[in-house]
Amino acid sequence: MTTSHHSFVADSYGPRADAYVTSAVHAGGADLDQIETVLATWGANREADWKTGRSGTRVLDLGCGGGHVSYRAAPHVTEVVAVDVTPEMLEAVARTAAERGLTNIVTRQAPAERLPFEDGWFDMVLCRFTAHHWRDFEAGLREARRVLAPGGTAIFIDCVAPAPAVLDTYLQVVEVLRDTSHVRNYTTAEWMAALARAGFAVRSLTPRRLRMEFAVWTARTCTPDLHAQAIRSIQRNAAAEVKQYFDIAEDGSFLLDTLTLEVDPI
Repeated sequence: MTTSHHSFVADSYGPRADAYVTSAVHAGGADLDQIETVLATWGANREADWKTGRSGTRVLDLGCGGGHVSYRAAPHVTEVVAVDVTPEMLEAVARTAAERGLTNIVTRQAPAERLPFEDGWFDMVLCRFTAHHWRDFEAGLREARRVLAPGGTAIFIDCVAPAPAVLDTYLQVVEVLRDTSHVRNYTTAEWMAALARAGFAVRSLTPRRLRMEFAVWTARTCTPDLHAQAIRSIQRNAAAEVKQYFDIAEDGSFLLDTLTLEVDPI
């Protein structure tokens, strides 16, 4: 029987749901602070009259994972819809939201490429550390654009690959060994071009680097020991420029590039 990529991702991340709720890397960071700043300013000044009769801001957390974007967004908006392909992730988000008293977070299971919402349904689309798992990157971006209301805004955050092929290839190899549901960390140029084709204009672009602690990085995805050993072997035998760029430490910890893009529909 053929298993779809979406099912494969869901099956892979189901047992890891709680680890992503408690993950320090995912629960904090300057990128989350940036999202909250945008929401606090934008949400306070936005009044939208929806078919439901409510006024306020409706936000999509696309590929919500452990729900950290939803938790930050909820105090500033009317409703957050947390979407993911993994049922266990959605259960963990709903449970954590209830524990924190965030009653305006609802969950919905769906892939990024097929969102079950009307055109223009959301004031804001937020997407953090998930696009590298999408089977069809550009289809997911087109769906994000479709469900975003005129005058809305979107923020995409993800790990990105360096432009030089030698660095790009190294990163994709270790990412797949660590997590076989990985598709691709796209370069900044690939992000910019794909967003333009999907109907977005980039308003701001913020690069950052994250220190990934090897033991935590592999434990979070339940990386098999054989794969972890293969990554360490690749790290030890990598070219000097690879070791230098990723700042690979003796224990395998390294720096990972991320990118935050604030975009508007065109």
